[in-house]
Parts: sequence; C-alpha cells; structure tokens
Amino acid sequence: MNGRRVVITGLGAVTPLGLTMEESWQAVRRGECGIGPITQYDAAGQKVKLAAEVRGFDPERYMSRMDARHMGRFTQFALAAARQALDDAQMTAFDPDRCGVTVSSGIGGQIITESEHQRGMERGFDRVSPFYIPTAISNMAAGQVAIAAGFRGMCTCPVTACAGGSNAVGDAFHSIRDGYADAMLCGGTEASITPLAIGGFTSMKALTQATDPQRASIPFDADRSGFVMGEGACVLLLEELEHAQARGARIVAEIVGYGATCDAYHMTAPAPDGAGAARAMAMALADGGVRAEEIGYVNAHGTSTQLNDACETAAVKKAFGAHAGRLMVSSTKSMTGHMLGAAGAVEAAYTALALRDGFIPATINYRTPDPACDLDVVANTGRRVQIGAAMSNSLGFGGHNVSLVLKRWEDA
Repeated sequence: MNGRRVVITGLGAVTPLGLTMEESWQAVRRGECGIGPITQYDAAGQKVKLAAEVRGFDPERYMSRMDARHMGRFTQFALAAARQALDDAQMTAFDPDRCGVTVSSGIGGQIITESEHQRGMERGFDRVSPFYIPTAISNMAAGQVAIAAGFRGMCTCPVTACAGGSNAVGDAFHSIRDGYADAMLCGGTEASITPLAIGGFTSMKALTQATDPQRASIPFDADRSGFVMGEGACVLLLEELEHAQARGARIVAEIVGYGATCDAYHMTAPAPDGAGAARAMAMALADGGVRAEEIGYVNAHGTSTQLNDACETAAVKKAFGAHAGRLMVSSTKSMTGHMLGAAGAVEAAYTALALRDGFIPATINYRTPDPACDLDVVANTGRRVQIGAAMSNSLGFGGHNVSLVLKRWEDA
C-alpha cells in the first residue's frame, strides 16, 4: 500500500430500490426486487417490457424547478445523490481547490437526444432547444455536481460503459491517495430507459425478454437470458484519512486498492477465459497490499447474461485460485437491474456497507444452478458475516475491467 489512506465518509443514492442510500441498502438487506413493467413510455410495440425504474423521484427536493428543467434526468439523479452524500458526511468546511468530482455516465442524456431529434424532424434542426447540448452531454452531471458542491479541483467523467462508475471511484481514490486532492465526490449516474436505448440493447440480444420480474435479472442462474435495464445514481464522498479525522467524520469503510485493465478482445463480448478481469482483480489486490485470502466477499458485475457470468466466474477462479471456493460472490443486479454507468458506484457503496454492517447481500431469485457459475453466489438470502476485506467488480463493453478493494474500518 502506497501513499495516503482514503476513506468513505458520505454516501448518497437514487436507485430502483429507494430514493436514498439508506432506503436502498435496507431494501438490499431485505432482498427486494426493483424490477417491474416499463412505465416511462409505452413499450407495447417492443419485445422488452421490464426495467428497473426509479419511482417517485422529485427533483425539486434537491434543486429549484427552473434548474430541474435545465437538467437531464441523469443529472438530476447525480445531483440528488451528491447532495445526500455531502449531508451524510456533514462536511461544511473545506478548501474548494483541494476537492474534486468524478462522476461517470455511460450514455448521458439519451432521452433528450431522442426528443430533440424528433423536434428537429418536425420543426427543423435549427430550432432544437438551446439547452440540448449542455443538458445531454455525459459530463454535465459531474459539472453540475461540482457547481452545487463548490468543488474547484479536478472534475471528470469516465465514460467506460458499465465500468464507468467503478473507474470514477478508483480514479478519485488514486487522486486523493497520491496527494492531488483531499476530498472527492465520485460515482455514476444513468437514465436510459428510453425507446431507442431499450431497442438498441434488444437488437444486440443483451436484454432479457422475460415477463416475470422475479425471473428477469437472475445472475449466475442457468436460465439467465440477458440483463434488465436499470437507472439511478450513486455518489460517494472520499476523503484523505487525516482530513476526515480532523473534522471528526464518521467513516464507513476504507478504500485500499484499484485495478483497471482492458481485454483488447471484442467490442462487447468479454474475453472467454476471463484473463483481463482476473488481471484487474490481481492489480487491485496488489495496489492495496491485500492478499487474496483476506477477501471474504466479492460484489460481482453479475449482469445475468450468459457470457458475462460464466467469464466472470472463470476470472474469479483465475485471480483467487483455491480461495475462490471459499469466497462469497453475489450480484446485487438481481435487485437493481443493470444501472450501466451508475452500477459500479452503487455496488461499491453496497460493498462498503456490507463491511460496515457485517451483512453480505444475496443474489435473489436464484433457482437453477449452472456448472459454469459454480461459486458461492449467496443464493436468495443474505448472510450476517463479519469480514475484513471485500472486492467490487465492474466489466464494460469495449473490454473494460475494474476492481476495487475495500476494508472494514476499525478505529484502532
């Protein structure tokens, strides 16, 4: 382990399971499913009928009506999660030049692009909204979070598909550890439950066409048939340890390792032997000075696609060797669906809370074992187990692989 120590002091989230981090985490502990029929548009003419939607979200709890009108849904989610994280951390005094933001979004304002294209077709493209570009671009969530927080340090938006949220957390961790910042708001956000996005993922056979919400997102199950589109945001406040302790902050967990690699293999398919993901896991362990045997739990990428779950299983075995058989490896996407650019962030937060509370989330709705996914997937019921270290994995189109290693915080 090199450099300064980095801890999590604030968490905020808007997910299909709840409108705050606490609501979402308690739903995870209860093993609830956030999947249901698509309500954001009429999906009658499409094959996919289910999604994991955020329900009951009121952006005006976090911003003015005028500001909300000039933000995409993905940005509204991110701003809400960031405000929650700052409130949770109770950080009121800080050097703005030593605080930064890194918030990912895989697709950004997809629904804005769709609606403005329709407007352009009807009225002429020179009459689209002047707010189209600044509300639709993927980095605007990070920019608006920085404006709201008053953080004037580095502000970035990793766009690495489904690995983006984890890259954001890892990049923020390294920025603090290596001395470039004292605090970072980091995470991911997504709002892509739209006709075009659902259609695009359907045509490439990535989404399940299941009609039963309880059998739609079923990671590691032999009957899995694709992922369920989710939406939402999660933002974590990371701080350098002494910075946090000096203000008496409550510490959730410590981040100690980050690994990022590329398969360099295929646009969408993971490398069959899981070698790239295994290298990311090994890199994260080495970065944190953590032995494989110290890890008790892995929050898997676990998308519920045939290729991902089998390849990730192979990767875990390659990275952990004989210890893989002793690991608990669950996928909370069984509850949240796949939140794309927000997935890695919310899963890192769940991993931190699992360490804090001594509770390992389940892979819910698991029924049919698959010999290609033969790890301990914590089937259907979460476990009260106190562990010292855990890992969170994210894998994205383009061959992106990211692993984060976290440790339980102990005051001693």
